[in-house]
Amino acid sequence: MKVAVVGLGYVGTVTAACLAANGHDVWGVDVDAAKVAEISLGRSPVAEPGLDAMVAQAVADGMLHATTSCAEAVDRADASLVCVGTPSTRGGATDLSHIRHAIEDIAAGLRTGQVADSGRHAVVVRSTVPPGTVEHVVSPALAVGLAGGSVSAGVAMCPEFLREGSGVSDFFAPPFIIVGTADAHVANVLTGLFCFLDKPVQIVDVRTAEALKYACNAFHATKVSFTNELSRLFRLLGADSRQVMSLFCQDDVLNISPSYLRPGFAFGGSCLPKDLRSLLHLARLNGVEMPLLTGTLSTNEIVISELVDRVIAADVRTVALLGLSFKSDTDDLRESPNVEVAERLIGKGFEVRIYDQVVNPARLVGTNRSYVEARLPHLGRLLASDAGEALTGAHLAVVSASDPAVIDSLLTARPRHVIDLIGRLGPAVEALPGYEGLAW
Repeated sequence: MKVAVVGLGYVGTVTAACLAANGHDVWGVDVDAAKVAEISLGRSPVAEPGLDAMVAQAVADGMLHATTSCAEAVDRADASLVCVGTPSTRGGATDLSHIRHAIEDIAAGLRTGQVADSGRHAVVVRSTVPPGTVEHVVSPALAVGLAGGSVSAGVAMCPEFLREGSGVSDFFAPPFIIVGTADAHVANVLTGLFCFLDKPVQIVDVRTAEALKYACNAFHATKVSFTNELSRLFRLLGADSRQVMSLFCQDDVLNISPSYLRPGFAFGGSCLPKDLRSLLHLARLNGVEMPLLTGTLSTNEIVISELVDRVIAADVRTVALLGLSFKSDTDDLRESPNVEVAERLIGKGFEVRIYDQVVNPARLVGTNRSYVEARLPHLGRLLASDAGEALTGAHLAVVSASDPAVIDSLLTARPRHVIDLIGRLGPAVEALPGYEGLAW
């Protein structure tokens, strides 16, 4: 198919060359005539291993072209891939001016040129943009640019995951291919465009595709800072951080895995809060600043406070807390965020009813018993024998348990408000009129 790639920087040139090398008729567009000239001569305007040879071959084969005319590029094209820069403003916002100009140029070119055989054009953003950009910037600009004409176009977000220095190999071995669109034609075009890659095209909501790139980059940055922050402390404690992190990465059950990477409630228990505090104490003793881990405790506290605020805002007085321990299938209440929520709500005058299928006050011992007696001295009076009893008369349920009895009771009682802390209650509960996810 014919494809226009708008923007011949790092992402655009790699994308254009790789698509052309796999049989697509690719037309690269850039306002910089020097970049266009380089590609026309069979040379890459950006340094990237293997890219010069790929550009030279694609140009020689007549599959890769470069132009400063967007109208020439989009004439009879099936899709336009927008790969322009989205730099930061002084205040940290994303500068979308290049995106707007690219969409205006594409629309102008579509109005004056010929449409593809399908009669419909796909406008696809590859640049990293904030969630909502396609809806609030791209689609309106495209609609204005095409108003009154006969050309039809759909939009999508298809984020790139290319690392400088390994961009070509990353293109051919992506972690996934994500297309955010509600347009079936656009989805089909992109599925065909990337069919030579050994990965299925996953069609998702546009905002999901826009947010994904930010999630990935934020996590990559966090991993670098996490490792460096620990290393600054470990060096002073006489530990070899290289060996520590080499061993750390061998754990693919918890450390390098999907574990803990699911939206949900705050962490707690007998290990994580205590050990974070211990690390931060050691850092203070050794004069080491650890803002990332300090912020981790602060973020955890914000999650708890925001939940309490949402309960208060619901304007109810009786709350059922379904799940009390820091995670299911245990009766460990030490530093459980659910205990913290119960204590705060009781302190604010709420009537709180609690159900936890594992917790039995008579069987709590040691520090576990001491902890809950200090925070919830009347736990026995607050506990219900089953979820249905806890929900009787309750107008709001805070749910961190997903056992069948809890789900059945929610569907029977149908409380006015349900705040789901775990995201695993199933579609029937999520369909209840008062359902709210904690962070979704």
